[in-house]
Order: sequence, then structure tokens, then C-alpha cells
Amino acid sequence: MDALRLEWAGGAPRLQTADVMARQGLVTTVSSPAGTAAVVGWVGSARDRVTGARGLLDAYGRQGAVPPMPAGDYAAVVVCRDRIFLTRDEQARIPLFFRETGGRVSAVSTSARSLGRAGELEPRYFCRYLTGNTAQPHTDLTPFTGVHRVLGGEVVELSLTGQLGGRTPRRARPATEAPASAADGPRLDEAAQALRQALESAVGRRMGTTTACHVSGGTDSTGVALLAARLLAAAPDDARELVLLAGRFSRGELAAEQPYLDLALEEIRRYAPGACPVIVDADDVADFDDFRHHAGDADEPHAHAFRAPFWSRLHAVAAELGCDTLLTGCGADPIADANPLHLHRLARTGRLRQMTRQARAWAEGSERGLRDVVHSYVVQPTLPLTAERITALSRGGTVLGGLGTFTRPRWLRPAFARAHGFREARIAESRFVFGRRPEQSLYDAANYVAAPDPLSWHRAGQDGFFLSHPFLDPEVVTTMSRLPTAATFRPGRPKAVLREALADLLPAPIRGRTVKVPFDDVYARGLRRHGDELIDLCCSAQHPLITEMFDVETLCQAVREAQLGMGDAHAWGRMNSSLALVAWLERLSAGP
Repeated sequence: MDALRLEWAGGAPRLQTADVMARQGLVTTVSSPAGTAAVVGWVGSARDRVTGARGLLDAYGRQGAVPPMPAGDYAAVVVCRDRIFLTRDEQARIPLFFRETGGRVSAVSTSARSLGRAGELEPRYFCRYLTGNTAQPHTDLTPFTGVHRVLGGEVVELSLTGQLGGRTPRRARPATEAPASAADGPRLDEAAQALRQALESAVGRRMGTTTACHVSGGTDSTGVALLAARLLAAAPDDARELVLLAGRFSRGELAAEQPYLDLALEEIRRYAPGACPVIVDADDVADFDDFRHHAGDADEPHAHAFRAPFWSRLHAVAAELGCDTLLTGCGADPIADANPLHLHRLARTGRLRQMTRQARAWAEGSERGLRDVVHSYVVQPTLPLTAERITALSRGGTVLGGLGTFTRPRWLRPAFARAHGFREARIAESRFVFGRRPEQSLYDAANYVAAPDPLSWHRAGQDGFFLSHPFLDPEVVTTMSRLPTAATFRPGRPKAVLREALADLLPAPIRGRTVKVPFDDVYARGLRRHGDELIDLCCSAQHPLITEMFDVETLCQAVREAQLGMGDAHAWGRMNSSLALVAWLERLSAGP
């Protein structure tokens, strides 16, 4: 989607924005003697986008060093009197790309497809895409040769003629220090107070004129909606509106969520009686519905295209009600819980007795074996590729059996993998996920794993809003990453700090839940309904790269195994990514 485009005519930059998205408020353009800035999304506050855009222009218009990165969900092009800046916020929800040849940039856009050529694809990108289960890309590579991604938190500086000057990474949140020791660190109540303040700020920044909150009846989404309701209640003269958006399942496993959803809506409306609850019937929704459209028409292939039918139905209703932002609870699981990779820090610093003692507490609290806990949080982060190879050998025998996050799936042809750097890609991805300090890498990786933002971006033009995730706000992440395990971990009580932080808001049944029904039923129904279509998609594929890259029969066998319930979430995720890539390449070969 071309929300903005920068090109050069007669050696001078020409910045254009999409009129429809500008009218919707999704693109803001401001000018001053310092230059012109076009911002997709919002800077500073979702409600006052013009002020945020002006602040960004003023900051970049000053001579000197690159300014600090402001909060927000945005991609921006700033054309100053003597140079041009391309930048994205650290969360990287909104994409930004540039086409470069020989050190000169010839075009900038929010759409990689509009900059690239269908006949000039980058095979290394597909190897990196097929490694891991991230929900959105986080590397410079794009599907198209010569087209590059502006990374999250990065500033790309250009001359007025498009000459590439430099690429500077930045962080909205400060580099995380080691957590305080148990002796001098905060207690649970103090940690909860700090998280509450950070969450309130994150929710407040994201609220627009008509804010929708996705409510599922779980701790995370209910907590976000309650904080939004309290903020509205604190300003009764404010003309803002709140929409409570929920999907209803009256049968199947997810029907068990309905009592919690009803309770959540009742409690939220107690704080904001004017809030509008919108219950969307989702009984007939299944994963992989209209898969060729959701996966094929996206700007890039994305692993969560299979789940697009559910989100699309909610988005369509929110769009009809004129919502200008949709808040979710995405990201709470990795961010707002105790960090189990703290065990790795204890092990590598030689505190083995303390590590063993805490690992035993983790095992008891999560009803897992001690060996399993140590393997997941100590051994695997240390030797991720070796650990996966051992697992694959012990659980092999089927296509999906033992398929982990980084190993080569059996349907990816070895010759293609060798020729285009799959080995290097999986090493790089494992380092991204775990890094030298896995307990810190967890927070960086969570930003890209937890949220289905490519779907949100794909629909933004027709919906008039983006998804936004308070739990992934830099302030919230910084707050949680600095807390010691002693203040966050309570055996058998996941997300103890979050529950304490929202104790005065959450109804007791929701505050006390430790298990939530997953979407496994929706996924299984989708495979039953569309399994044959997915196999036909693969077998009838015409794009030459598909057969060069995949052993199609083996990929079809993976679909058949998944239909029978074989494999696990990691293996299904790898299969979903490959199917989305097949659909994307087929749509690309069909032309505009």
C-alpha cells in the first residue's frame, strides 16, 4: 500500500501521499521553513497527530546530531532544506522501504511491491523468511532485489539528490541494565505500581477520538480496555468514544470463554457506561478462509495470513463504526510475565545452585519437569541449533515431527537452501531470538513475534486505523526488563506483576485465571475445511521459484499430517509460513 512516496524529478525530491489515507487521518503532512514531513501513523499521541508531526519536523530541521526517537507508531519521511531523513519507530508497525542502486536512492515508499519488480526477486529473503516464526520482518532484506527495509528505530539519511548518507540505529527505550538484585530490588507491589503507570501512559498515548479495544475475556485485553475506560471516566467532558470489540463463539472449545467475556464487558461498562459493546458472531470463521486473498494480496508474505479471517471480521466492524485506532493485548505473554531466561543468566555467571533452585520453582509453578525447564531456558538458548537437531532426531519419522523454530523444513530443497544462505539465515535468526544475553533478547524479539501487524497494515486503507499494542510500548518493555525475578515470579501464578497492577480493576474470576482457551479449534476447523484447497494451491502453483524452492509433495504431506493433528505449534507455524509464501508468489506471477 502506497501511503506515501518520495521520488526525484529533475534532481529535486518530490513527496506525495495517498489522498484517501490523508483524509482518514492515517497520513499527516506538515510544512514549515525547516522543510516538509509526511508521517504515516502517529508521533507522540494518536489523538493529536499534527502536533506530533510538527515536533518531528522541528527536531530533524535543527542542525546537528540525529534527535532522540519520539514515542509512537509511525513511518516518516522528513525533507529538510539540506537533507532527507527516513525513519520508523522502534516497534516498526508501519513499513518503509527504499530502492537503491550504487549508493543512490531512487524511490521511497511504504510498499515494497510498488518499488520492486516481479522478475527480480531476492532468494536470500525467502531463506530468512522461512527461518523462525516471527509475525513481521525485522531484517534489511525484502522480496525484491535492490529494495531495502528501513528497520525499526533506524534513521536513514539521504542528500537532497538521493545519495545514501548513512543508516543510524536508535532506541526509544534506553539500553536495558541488568535487573536489580533481590536484596535491593522492588517488591511485587512496587513493581506492580511501576507497570501500572507505564501501561496507563501507553494506553493514553494510543487512544484516539473513537477507540476500539479488542476484548477476549483474558487478563491482557481486559486490562487494556479497563485502563482505557478509566481514562475516559477521568475526563467526562472529553468527546471521545470507546468501542468494545469481541468475537463470540457459541460452540466448540472457545465457547468456554463466553462467561469471562460477558464479565469483562460488564466491568468495563461500569467504568465507562457509554462504551459501545460490539459482539461479532465468529462461529463460522475458520483459519485459512479466503487464504489466497489474505496471503496473496499482502505487500510481503506473512506467516499469520492463516489467522486473517478472524481479525478481518473484527476490523470490518470497527471500520463501520468509524474507529480510528484498535488496541489489543498482544505482547503481554512475553513482556508482562516473569522472564524465564533469567535462568540462563544465572547459569552463565556460574550461579548453578541458585539456577537449580529457581528452575525447580519454575517447574513446580508451571507443572513441568525440571529437565524440561532447564532444556528450554538454559540449554536451548545456549545451543539452539544443536538442541533442535537432537530433538529432530528423537522425534523424526514424519514431515512435521521434531520440526523446531530454526531447522530446515523437509520440504525446503537442500540445494536451494545451500545456494541462498539458509544456514546463515538460521544462525542469524537464532542469534536474534536468543543473542548473547537471552534474557534481554527476549524483549527485542517479542516485538516482532507477538503481533499480527502485516494484516493490520494490509487493511489500513479500507479500515481507517492500525492495530496498536500497549504491552509492546517501549516504556512498558523498559519497566518490565529492569525488574528482578524476585519481584515478578510467583510459582503457579503467571503474570503476577500484571495481575497485581490491575488488581483494583480486574474482576476476581478473570484476575485469577491461569489458563485461556487457545484457537486450536479454529485452526483445526480451517484445515478440515480448506486442507484440500491448500494442497491444490501447492500442486497447481505456476511460479518457477516455488518448485525450485519446495518439494511440493512433501509440503502437501505436511498439510495432511497437520489435518490429522500431527506436529506442534512450532511445526504448524513453519508450514503456515510456507503456504503463505506459495500463495504470495502465485499472486505475484498473476500480475497487477
